[in-house]
Amino acid sequence: MSTMTGSMAVTLGMLTAFFALIVFVLYATNRSAKSFSDYAVGGRSFSSWYIAMSYTNSWWPGATYTAFFGLSVGAGVLGFYALAYSLLGVTAMYLMAERAWLWGKRYDLKTQPDMLGLRFQSQAVRVIASAIGVVCLFPWIVLGMQAMGLIFRFASFGQWSVTTCLVVGVGVIAVRQIWTVQMGMRGLVITDLVQGIVAYGLAALVCLGILFGPADSAGFSAIGDLPKALLHVPGDGGTYGPWYLFSLIVTGVIGSLCWPTSYQRIYTAKGVRSVKKGTLQTMVVAGGFYLMLTLVALAAASMTDIAAAPQDGWFTLLYDRGGQWLLGMALVVVLAASMGWIDGCVQVCGAQIANDIVHVISPRTDFQLKVVAKGSMVVYMLASAIVAYIAFDYPRLQLLAQMSYQGIVQLAVPMFLGMFWKRGTKVAALASMCTGFVVAAVLTWKFPDDMPGLGSLTSGVLALAINLVVYVVLAYLLPHAEQERRRIDELFEAGKSRPEPSLSATH
Repeated sequence: MSTMTGSMAVTLGMLTAFFALIVFVLYATNRSAKSFSDYAVGGRSFSSWYIAMSYTNSWWPGATYTAFFGLSVGAGVLGFYALAYSLLGVTAMYLMAERAWLWGKRYDLKTQPDMLGLRFQSQAVRVIASAIGVVCLFPWIVLGMQAMGLIFRFASFGQWSVTTCLVVGVGVIAVRQIWTVQMGMRGLVITDLVQGIVAYGLAALVCLGILFGPADSAGFSAIGDLPKALLHVPGDGGTYGPWYLFSLIVTGVIGSLCWPTSYQRIYTAKGVRSVKKGTLQTMVVAGGFYLMLTLVALAAASMTDIAAAPQDGWFTLLYDRGGQWLLGMALVVVLAASMGWIDGCVQVCGAQIANDIVHVISPRTDFQLKVVAKGSMVVYMLASAIVAYIAFDYPRLQLLAQMSYQGIVQLAVPMFLGMFWKRGTKVAALASMCTGFVVAAVLTWKFPDDMPGLGSLTSGVLALAINLVVYVVLAYLLPHAEQERRRIDELFEAGKSRPEPSLSATH
């Protein structure tokens, strides 16, 4: 950073031009939401490429270019673990797409907790699941806003103070939310397509150019000279035990479908075919992009300035290759990924607070739900912006993020078993979610990384095992009444009927 020089007119101008493009797209495609369903899931009208880009934008945040890039630089091939769990997670979405979408269409489901409430015929399950999702997303929005501060630190070539960079970064995201709050999911999915092309398509091309470019320190030839230390994974010697990598991948695979932002993409599709085709396209886009990025990070790991500050490596490498113009492109890529990801988190949290908490406690009209959702987004944004500013230098904020990941996977047992196993009951669902979340929170606080006494197993995996045992035991000890058994039989039939309901495409 200290060696970078250039014109802020170039870097800030490129960021401003991209932001203006997104606003133009929003106004050019704007349509008034006719109902809360239209506002929350975009009228269930989007084709596969929209689903693919929206899912990718909800999965790879701006931190992919900082934290994940830095992980690959510092820890070597361990960086590929994110690729493994991402592709496995998308595969799981493919397998559950039919039942999830059909239930959503036939019962007008708008969110993940909505589906759980239907399956278990329980408003309490719906509220608890919604609360877990909203709480677990909060630290990630805070981290996303702090990443925005990093963008403006590089855009100003280090001339702006940390406080100024953070205030400007948070301000940009806050201004962007004007359109997210106003237009709901439709505007979000459409801009995800534009942002995704820049954040992942353009970035993949840049990575290919670096890998196949001049044979210097960041090309393919550099990968062949990687130090042996970067070719080992945790558990293959070192301080971590044999269960550490297993825990990371298992938590990632399961978590990829438990995040409300990922699951809600199913409901925005215009049909089962769009969801399934979109998941296959997601594998190509998300997998191809991340593979290229990780290879570039490995190739650059031996560069002195990048090894000294791995999390700044994406910006440092592109500045070294192309000066202020390529640095400006690197910043635009990260801005595109950050905006799409934060927008998705804020939108889905607003929808869940309105639809699955406020509406359950006190039923509202469609108009009132839209007002509540928009108000919730504003409050959520303000709260996360304040925390981002206060905690910018807090060294343990990563602990909250890890805890949120270990917590969100506790939705998995009632969600997956609820969709594919008829025996689970609402008592089992409530007890398993609550037990798993509390155990995960307590253990993560005490063991934020791993539990050395258990072979480096992580707290979320242990809590998930307890969660599963509670669910299965209670399902057998307290079985369904006959009437509930018949209702679930009918529900499962509704999730596999043919032909597929069709909607007229709008995009």
